[in-house]
Amino acid sequence: MKKIEDYIRTIPDYPKPGIQFRDVTTLLSDAQGFRQSVDALVQLHVGSDIDMVAGIEARGFILGGAVAHQLGKGFIPVRKKGKLPSETIGQEYELEYGTDVVEIHTDAVTEGAKVLLVDDLIATGGTAEAAVKLIGRAGGNVLGASFVIELPALGGRERLEAYDIEVLSLCSFEGD
Repeated sequence: MKKIEDYIRTIPDYPKPGIQFRDVTTLLSDAQGFRQSVDALVQLHVGSDIDMVAGIEARGFILGGAVAHQLGKGFIPVRKKGKLPSETIGQEYELEYGTDVVEIHTDAVTEGAKVLLVDDLIATGGTAEAAVKLIGRAGGNVLGASFVIELPALGGRERLEAYDIEVLSLCSFEGD
């Protein structure tokens, strides 16, 4: 059986020189790799005390939706600003050059819900931290965050652990 990292393509110098882009689409397009990664993410949380799974746009929708389905939990889409059709709340976060906003519907999270956050990759943790703050403002509590890929050198894990969130990843790559 291949390791998860064997399914992930690395694209050098994308989106700018010096960056090693970890492309999860090659994992998603391989039936065995996709199943293996979803099964591994699910196994990390079988029997845990979560009520809902949140996924960050866009690859977090694919992975988080599959995890929610397998765990028998509801799903919260964390979307880019302006993409949700009903009343929303948003959370701004910093990018390398500027800011962006993620949103959820105001009724997406039940008060006191214990939430698992899922995405394909954690790098600096800025988007994940924004999702954690947003879910908290909506009345939920993110207990854990799981990712397929972690880039440890960029500090995202520590950023989320500062909120007392358990951070798990299936594989990691050194560097940017």
